[in-house]
Order: sequence, then C-alpha cells, then structure tokens
Amino acid sequence: MSADPHCIFCKIVAGQIPSKKVHEDDELLAFHDIHPWAPVHILIIPKQHIVSMADVTDDHAGVLGRMMALSPRLMRDLGVTNGFRHVINTGRDGHQEVMHLHLHVMGGPRPWLKG
Repeated sequence: MSADPHCIFCKIVAGQIPSKKVHEDDELLAFHDIHPWAPVHILIIPKQHIVSMADVTDDHAGVLGRMMALSPRLMRDLGVTNGFRHVINTGRDGHQEVMHLHLHVMGGPRPWLKG
C-alpha cells in the first residue's frame, strides 16, 4: 500500500497523528473532521495514498465503492437519520486542502433551518 511520508492523512493512517476514529478496516479509515461544517462531519479516506479524484483509475473502483457504501451506516451509527451529503473536493481549483483523496460526509440536525 502506497503512502506519502509528508501527507497528514497518511500520518493519521500510520498512527503518527491522533484522530477521533469512527471506523477502520484494511482499506479505509473514517474519522471526525477537526473543522466541521455540520453537526456531524466525518472524513472517509482510503489508506492507500491517492492524491485526488483526478488520479483515480479503474483499479480504484472497489475502494471508492466501499467508501460510498460505508457512509450511510456510519451516519446512522452517529445518529444522523434525516439526511446527509457527500463532498469530494478535487485539486486546488476544487478547494482540496489535503492532497489525499477524502470523502466528506456531513449531516445532523440544524435547528436554525426550518422546514
């Protein structure tokens, strides 16, 4: 499995930087975002270092599918029952801040929204 020794997410995968994990298996790691945009905001990342969606090939289809399939279960486990959204920022122009593919999954009650 490839890793970038300078990548913050690779360091989290390696246990060199702590995170508030919600899931870990052989291919994926999910943890709470340190700067949440919603009441529940997690990141799901492949343990393999993939820079961005622009670098994805057919070989990555399985891990990408697993990321998407894992997200509903994790959100239910975290108490999100009324919907959530997925965001994948790609490249600098796409506002990607960490150059390691990651899926933002955000949801939870927002009392300031009505209806």
